[in-house]
Amino acid sequence: MSPTDGLPDEHVHGDAHAVAAEASAYQRAARLFHAAGDPERLRLLVELTVGERCVTELAEVTAANMSTVSQRLRVLRDAGLVERRRHGKHLHYFLADDHVRDLVHNAVTHADEL
Repeated sequence: MSPTDGLPDEHVHGDAHAVAAEASAYQRAARLFHAAGDPERLRLLVELTVGERCVTELAEVTAANMSTVSQRLRVLRDAGLVERRRHGKHLHYFLADDHVRDLVHNAVTHADEL
């Protein structure tokens, strides 16, 4: 199987537009991995794989103060890994999409096999 099998033609031919799009995708992916690369932020992502949680719940389960958890969540939100919604006085966080869920699951599963 060729390394380009299954890729759209613009990736195979490498025109200037596709290269620019790839470069920006690499930048976004690098920011995503950087944000998830901290063990405590990764732990928050793992906690969110089971469902939406408020900052208070996340602080309790991770034994961190709410300010620290909020900072970590801000980094994850800025990277597009989590989203939030307000419910009364509480902010509830959840994974941005199933891609994030799969990424977190695969990363932790792979690391556990090493």
